[in-house]
Amino acid sequence: MASFNKVILLGNLTRDPETRVTANELTICKMGLAVSRSFSTRDGERREETTFVDVDAFGRQAEVITKYLRKGSPIMIEGRLRLDQWETSDGQKRNKLCVVLENFQFVGGREDNGGSGSDGGSGGGYEQNSPPRRDSGASGEPSRSEAKSDFSAEGDTLDEDVPF
Repeated sequence: MASFNKVILLGNLTRDPETRVTANELTICKMGLAVSRSFSTRDGERREETTFVDVDAFGRQAEVITKYLRKGSPIMIEGRLRLDQWETSDGQKRNKLCVVLENFQFVGGREDNGGSGSDGGSGGGYEQNSPPRRDSGASGEPSRSEAKSDFSAEGDTLDEDVPF
């Protein structure tokens, strides 16, 4: 049986990213995303529906998100759905659907508040194990080699990697 698991969401963070580092030195970032949808009812009344989604990011992407985004920051994410299942202390079975981030894109403009980590520039996309998109030329798209080259774990300076 064929299957496909891909989610693309554009929304705002509902809280500051929560980051921790595992014993293996893997950075994990948990964040909440609010995604809104506007629609009109049959009566012509305008309504808005908001969906709240939990998102998990790992590694370098988690570090970048933690450094540059805060509650209210807009972000576009691409990822996959994951079902978390657990049992509470009183024996009840629980489950929750969340998104595991694979790629993300900064959205909106940069706030000038002394570089304390706000929204990124609108051209900074991050792909798993890839550097941010830089001066992409007239088409606005990075070259294939630029979009898919790997990070080296040593010597990376985050400030040089962000395109603003």
